Amino acid sequence: MSKLLIVGTVAFDAIETPFGKTDKILGGAATFIGLAASQFNIDTAAVSVVGGDFPQEYLDLLSKKNINISGIEIIKEGKTFFWSGRYHNDMNTRDTLVTELNTLANFNPVVPENYSNAQVVMLGNLHPLVQTSVLNQMTTKPKLVILDTMNFWMDCALDDLLNIIKRIDVITINDEEARQLTGEYSLVVAARKIHKMGPKYVVIKKGEHGALLFHNDSMFYAPALPLEEVFDPTGAGDTFAGGFAGYLAKTQDYSFENMKNAVIYGSTLASFCVEKFGTERMQKLSQDDVAYRLKEFEQLTQFNIELSQKNTV
Repeated sequence: MSKLLIVGTVAFDAIETPFGKTDKILGGAATFIGLAASQFNIDTAAVSVVGGDFPQEYLDLLSKKNINISGIEIIKEGKTFFWSGRYHNDMNTRDTLVTELNTLANFNPVVPENYSNAQVVMLGNLHPLVQTSVLNQMTTKPKLVILDTMNFWMDCALDDLLNIIKRIDVITINDEEARQLTGEYSLVVAARKIHKMGPKYVVIKKGEHGALLFHNDSMFYAPALPLEEVFDPTGAGDTFAGGFAGYLAKTQDYSFENMKNAVIYGSTLASFCVEKFGTERMQKLSQDDVAYRLKEFEQLTQFNIELSQKNTV
């Protein structure tokens, strides 16, 4: 069975949207990635750190989803990473209200020995040096390394970020981040520049407008499924990454053609994530739910087009 290693935050979030607000709830990049990847029945492990305030029931939840938690360090005298944010009415912009690094401030990831040969490594959004440390601990070269990052690291750790980008196969970033990383407005030109930095594949997420996949001169676009209600976009990008990585780890096919399918699966799972606050929807998601929504995606995107044979002047 293919192994998927995930590194990222396991955290507390407190969220406010036009639909309501929460107290501290389960969040973190590794959490959303892991819950999405759990849909594929693969051997998955998470590497992260939490404090003594992190409830055992949350760890049990991850374990019940067949996510190995031996790589989640518990610092009993410390506190868990906490983020709080408020979304605007358009749900595309948000204000960060609180960021408490806590145990994450001095996080030194330790890859479990039995996952140091994982075929697929998903480097969630963390300091590039933490991501680099994980790759340095792999005893065999992964068949696929996927990296997620953000503009914060471009602002304060660009050299470290560029060094880790040289070592990966796939990068997933949003359109704003792609433009900042390259200085190019055109996403096509930006993707071409990012290819030259190292990654064979570039995934540019566009939120409610879907995602673009680039490989050399080939492009693929997957729309986001139109939803009646979006309660909370938190974690949607990580859920996309988890679906993307989980599908590729399951199929063990890392070709451009199969990555198209991975993008669709990622978009499908992300469409569930936004329907409830935090991880609530992902915790209860069934494979039947996913299969039904994939059919909806198929109906949304499949069509026949007849090209006119008439000559035009």
